[in-house]
Amino acid sequence: MALTNTTITSWKLQEIVAHSSNVSSLVLGKASGRLLATGGEDCRVNIWAVSKPNCIMSLTGHTSPVECIQFNSSEERVVAGSQSGSLRLWDLEAAKILRTLMGHKASVCSLDFHPMGEYLASGSVDSNIKLWDVRRKGCVFRYKGHTQPVHCLAFSPDGKWLASASDDSTIKLWDLIAGKMITEFTSHTSAVNVVQFHPNEYLLASGSADRTVKLWDLEKFNMIGSSEGETGAVRSILFNPDGSCLYSGSENTLRVYGWEPDRCFDVVRFNSVCHPQNNVSWYVVDLSRVKKSGSVIQGLIQDKPIPAPTSALGTTLRRNYERPTTSCTGQDKCSKERRSPSSEDEKEDKESSAEITNPEDYKEIFQPHSVISRTPPKRTEPFPAPLEHSFSESVLEKPGPAVKIVTPLKGPITSSTPVQRVEPTVIAAAPRPVPIGLNAGDFLSHARNAKAGVMGDEEALAQIRKGHDTMCVMLTSRYKNLDTVRSVWASGDVKTSLDSAVSMNDLSIVVDVLNILNLKPSLWKLDLCTSILPQIEDLLQSKYESYVQTGCISLKLILKRFWPLISDTLAAPPSVGVDITREERLKCKACYKQLKNLSNVVKNRAEQVGRHGSTFKELQLLMAPLDC
Repeated sequence: MALTNTTITSWKLQEIVAHSSNVSSLVLGKASGRLLATGGEDCRVNIWAVSKPNCIMSLTGHTSPVECIQFNSSEERVVAGSQSGSLRLWDLEAAKILRTLMGHKASVCSLDFHPMGEYLASGSVDSNIKLWDVRRKGCVFRYKGHTQPVHCLAFSPDGKWLASASDDSTIKLWDLIAGKMITEFTSHTSAVNVVQFHPNEYLLASGSADRTVKLWDLEKFNMIGSSEGETGAVRSILFNPDGSCLYSGSENTLRVYGWEPDRCFDVVRFNSVCHPQNNVSWYVVDLSRVKKSGSVIQGLIQDKPIPAPTSALGTTLRRNYERPTTSCTGQDKCSKERRSPSSEDEKEDKESSAEITNPEDYKEIFQPHSVISRTPPKRTEPFPAPLEHSFSESVLEKPGPAVKIVTPLKGPITSSTPVQRVEPTVIAAAPRPVPIGLNAGDFLSHARNAKAGVMGDEEALAQIRKGHDTMCVMLTSRYKNLDTVRSVWASGDVKTSLDSAVSMNDLSIVVDVLNILNLKPSLWKLDLCTSILPQIEDLLQSKYESYVQTGCISLKLILKRFWPLISDTLAAPPSVGVDITREERLKCKACYKQLKNLSNVVKNRAEQVGRHGSTFKELQLLMAPLDC
């Protein structure tokens, strides 16, 4: 019998053992659709490439099960929320922890990145929603209104609104700029599991445990459609990239919906076997064989498409999103929760690590030699289907638990072995203690003893290679960032170079630039101080001695060169007529406030007994005039 290509619509692609215990969450990257992150009860986050069997990277640091995960839009960062209420943010390209965010009083169960900024939102079992500025390591706004856990969050494409779905059966829409709720949708009769904005139009879709998918008009704030016929709770929904239809995933079923009028274009059914809760399975649906348009008449799908409502000019009646640069402000800021780095934060960051378990795949995906998308080149069949003569697993397997089809939601996942954090130095594992006066070889046969000796060498080499790969990744990232700063420096603009280093959220780059400035005090200008003083505060509280030393030297130079100017400028009366010195006075005022904050840090460090105690006491004397 000749082999022929398959005509099946869906098939099982792969199954992996994702974690050493139950998988509690997973997410598929939206940019490429080929990067998967899983979180487990083993407190780990594992990164996978779709269709590859081995874990690329294992992220550690959480001390309680990971309940939710989310990639940012470029898939360069991933954030994970835990059962304890903490969030950890990792930089995947640099293979390091960026931020640890604390604030929720209960488990974090939903996350989403703002589309155009360094912000992310988190929802919790405590019913609160928090908006975080990851650059400043703090909460900038808190939204209250739900009465039960918030299980899904989604930012609008223009970044102005945030939609939240809760177990209290409601959907709330928040205005980020005004800092208040715009409206509330209450038509669902059970917990709302997921919400999704239309990619272009002012539409919002929601899926619920009441077995319905509903669509909401965001201009008139009313419901325009509701599905029927779902076989179970709706776990995931996703608009087609062009916005022409909506996919919904429930137990073993994928449905394709249209609206205005309501209709179901197609239904794809899955069968999955029951598998251990630490496994994850991938299923593929060939969308070229799925109906995404047409009308449904007496249960049959017609091939005649139904156009969306249009005006006389032929344009869509519903308003489309604009995508301006937006900022998030508000009155109810979490000032108590915004804090500078502390010893507790440093301890948490030290306990967090990114272990690269598959260096070749890691470099291919996160550090390609040429500037290309991490999505592999398009092929005719990126996920080859099984041949027609072979029976598909999806047909033969018995019905089992729900399958996450569209946007993977919570499900079992696993992680790998952690390694020690290696920034900025690699710490070799301590050798195992050997009992004094005893020889282990006396208790083993000759053959077994020889084998044990070989295994010991292999284990040692494995540990060396593991640390080496991670260190190479970090040094490569550092070199790339320094090269960016150097290219800006070559233009002669020191201020822009320093701002570029600060924006990278990597203190090692800031230290490298400061070491150059400290060697050439003539390069220091007053406008540099406003950019670098917050970074010096981080350096003075660092666990790395070289960072502390660089921070102290920079602070001494600033005090000696600019304190007389700052004090004289602030003491001088305002000018009569045109205030030519206004800009300089504002800079001096900003520096003064930052130096006041630093004086408290210096005072606390001066009271500690340590290698730099005398240096901090000297700084304390230089900063004494600030208290006058």
